Amino acid sequence: MSPMFSSANVILPVPLHPKKLKKRGYNQSETFAQGIAESMKAESPINVLIRTYASETQTKKSRFARWKNVEEIFKITSPEKIQGKHVLLVDDVVTTGSTLEACANKILEVPDTKVSIATIASTIAH
Repeated sequence: MSPMFSSANVILPVPLHPKKLKKRGYNQSETFAQGIAESMKAESPINVLIRTYASETQTKKSRFARWKNVEEIFKITSPEKIQGKHVLLVDDVVTTGSTLEACANKILEVPDTKVSIATIASTIAH
């Protein structure tokens, strides 16, 4: 793990909408987050960050359309669990960053939070 993440004390996955979770059976990002939390001995509270709306697929959308699609679909349910914390937000794949940005913006609405991001893969060519 990068030293930049060493001060992270809460690990949160990018959530799936309950309908998609039921259909898929698991949230790959949640599994990733739990593994990181275990190895870092950090908290990984359940359902602090939730998806309130089942957005349509992002795969064929432009960057702006992706951002608009996820702009207001996330919610923090228990701000007291992340207030004053360094949150490591984890996702399986980053494409444009729109979903991660929307989640991070919600987390940063909670006073005294800091957000770092980790993903398994990126589709962005460098």
